[in-house]
Amino acid sequence: MNEEKDLTFEQAMNKLENVVSKLEEGDVPLEEAINMFQEGMNLSKYCHDRLKQVDKQMTEVLTEDGEIKPFVVEEQSE
Repeated sequence: MNEEKDLTFEQAMNKLENVVSKLEEGDVPLEEAINMFQEGMNLSKYCHDRLKQVDKQMTEVLTEDGEIKPFVVEEQSE
């Protein structure tokens, strides 16, 4: 589904929550439930991939000279 690429993380999560909610109700015909499950899996993968991207960005720092380095928090000694 290319549709996910145009969604924000929040929009994808909302759609995923709606799919899960409808499936949990159990009043969905089997064929529709299968399609909804597949859509939910695609949305879940999209959200997971976005979170991995953000995590990677949060662990790297762009230095003043344009070099990307791992972000390290130095603990202060007491």
